[in-house]
This record gives sequence, structure tokens and C-alpha cells, in this order.
Amino acid sequence: MQEQAASASAPLEKISQDQLEALVRLHNRFIDGRLGGRRADLKNTDLTGLSLQGEDLRQASFMGCVMTGMDLSGANFQEASLYACDLSNSNLHKTRFVRADMRGARIENANLEGADLEAADLRIGGVSDGSNYDAGQAVNFRGANLSGAKLAGSMASKADFSDAIMAGANMSQADLSGAYLEGADLSGADIDGAKFKGANLKSAILTGVEIGELEEKGVDLSSAITDKNIGTSVADMDEPLGQMIETHKSWVESAGKSGKQLDLSAIDLRSLQSLKMEKLTAIKAVGAKFFGMNLYKVELQSAVVDEADFRNCDMEEADLRGSSFKNANFAHVNMKGANCGSLLFGEGSGTKRFSPTNFEGAKLRYADLSGTQMKGGQFHGADLSYANLTGADLRDADFTGAVMNKTILDDCQTEGTKFDKTDKPVFQIGGEKED
Repeated sequence: MQEQAASASAPLEKISQDQLEALVRLHNRFIDGRLGGRRADLKNTDLTGLSLQGEDLRQASFMGCVMTGMDLSGANFQEASLYACDLSNSNLHKTRFVRADMRGARIENANLEGADLEAADLRIGGVSDGSNYDAGQAVNFRGANLSGAKLAGSMASKADFSDAIMAGANMSQADLSGAYLEGADLSGADIDGAKFKGANLKSAILTGVEIGELEEKGVDLSSAITDKNIGTSVADMDEPLGQMIETHKSWVESAGKSGKQLDLSAIDLRSLQSLKMEKLTAIKAVGAKFFGMNLYKVELQSAVVDEADFRNCDMEEADLRGSSFKNANFAHVNMKGANCGSLLFGEGSGTKRFSPTNFEGAKLRYADLSGTQMKGGQFHGADLSYANLTGADLRDADFTGAVMNKTILDDCQTEGTKFDKTDKPVFQIGGEKED
């Protein structure tokens, strides 16, 4: 889908927090029917970083406004117009958008946990009428957190929910015809009576979801993850996992002379919930399903974990040195402070070699990689869109061919790092580009 871009023909007026609060006070008088009240009616206004936390903005108009990075938690936008607004990266926790006009809005990577969008209009906007950017685009929820949100009865045809977290969301009777839900996490969502005709559910997580109605209507679920096709459960393995791990440790400690390598390829490990601080050095787990698990400080060095699914995992301070994660999915992973550097083999100068951690083709969209050690890492063809690499050590890493759309690279070490087309990366600070 095309990006919704700002229009050069629509200059933005910027107002202060004090000015915004004055408008809110007048709007509250309007809502209460008091003398001197005036409906808040803003258009093409830059409100970046301001706060409307807990405010009553029913029936207000913010057409074409830039509202990125705002605190709108607990605010009430019932029946308000947010037509063609940009709410990306904003805090919309428990914000109320009942019957609001949000056509053409951009809400990418925002926190909408517990938000109420019941009966909201989330369709493609009409022809651009001079508002801030092209409203003729679909509503963009890419990477947003909609956990527990209410979307019942909403009109979201062709909306983009790619990589969104929608666990436990109420989507009953919603119109999601032609919607993009690729990679979205809909685990435990209520989709009763929802319309999915022509929707893209590639790699979507639909565990704990009643999919009978979708199957009856011929919705293509071949590449979605459901309770039916999740893979072999860890409970159905030939031996208890704990015993297999101990056998594997013997194999590692004896350099393969005793024990047996642990092979978890294609295994669904989610029922374990946690492998926190577990020693899994040199395992094989191609295509394994880890998503949502606690992998805090897990030792996963020199492992082959290609095409595995780590979405929504906690991998903070994990040791991943020298492992292969080719084409693995790390969307929304917490990998703060993880060690993804090269692993040293051999002791003498003639036998010493470094094995880099390989993320070739991996999906790291919306991942928190702040403070991560990635020296010498291989990221050719990886997708790091919206990933946060603040303070990461990227020295000698190879990012050629990688997708780095709005990747945050503040305070990174980049000596010897390879990027496409430029001698140094484009840094994203608060969504703005700086050389």
C-alpha cells in the first residue's frame, strides 16, 4: 500500500499546549450548552507531542491534523471528526472513538490498548480536499497495539492492520472486507459476524479464534496460524522437554561425543510460556513457534533458528551470538540489551574465527532493539521498519538491502557499518529525519 504523505500544498499551523487547552475549555462549554461555548474545529494543525489526556472532545473536528506522539489516553472523541489525521506513535490507551469519522487516518504504531472504536468509520477517505495529506488512502493501523480494543460494528473495509496486535479485540459485526491483516495477532479475538471477504490474513495469528465461519465463507487461511495448523505441540514430543534439554547439554559439553542435539524444528512451544534463562546453546529449531513467550536472558548461541516465529516475545538481554535467524519473525519483540554479536571459535591465532549472528531476511518490524550488541551482524534483506535501535552497537554490521523505514538509530555506533547508497544512515528522531 502507498504511504500517506504530507501535502506540500497544505502548510501546517502549530499551536501550543496552552492554546490547545483554551480551545478545549471553550469546547467543553459548547458540549454543556453554556454561554460562550464554541465547538473545537481545527484543520491542518500541528499538535505533535501535545496532550489531550482524559479530555471530553465529543463532536470536535481535527480534520487533517498532525497528532503524532500525543497523549490522548482516556480522551473521548465520540462522534468527532479525525478525518485524514495522523495519530501515529500516539498514546490512545482506553481512548473512546465511538462513531467517530476516522476515514483516511494514519494510526501507525500507536497504543490503542483497550480503545473503543465501536461503529467508527475506518474506511478509505474521499477525494483529498486540501487536508494535510492524501485522505484517499486506507486507514493505517500498521504495527498498532489494539489489544482488547472494541471494533464491534466498525466499518474498516480495506483498512491496513498489518503487524497490529489485536489480541482479545472485539471485532464482532465489523466490516473488514479487503482489509490487510498480514502478520496481525488476532489471538483470542471475537470475530463473530465480522466480514472478511477479500481480506489478507497471511501469517496472521488466529489461535483461540472461532474460525468456522471464516472457513465456511472460503476465506483463505492457508498461511494463517490457527489452532488447527500450529504444528506439533511440545506436549506431543517423544520425550519430556526437560529431559531432552539435559541430553542436549551433555551433547554440547562433550562436543558431540555423548548426548544428542536438541531439535525443536516446527514445534509449537507456546504452552511452556517461559524458557527464561534456559541454556539452549547450539539447538536446532527451524520454523519453531515461540511467539509471546518469556525468553528473558535465554542462552541461544550458535543455534539454527531460521524461519522461527518470535513475535511478541520478551528476549531482553538474551545471548544470541553466532546464531542463524534467517527469515525469522521478530515483529514487536523486546530484545533490549541482547547480545547479537559474533561468536568467537578457536583459541590460537591460526584457528581463531568469528561467526556473526545472521538475521538475513528476518522481520524485525516494530522491535525494541535498544542497547543491543550487533557488531558484525548480518541484516541483508531484513525488514527493520519502525524498529528502535537506540544506543545499539552496529559496528561492522551489514545492512545492505535492508528495509529501514523510520528505523530509530539514535546514538548508535556505526563505524564500519554498511548501509545502502549512503556513507551514513538517516537517523529518525521523533519521526523526523536528520542527517
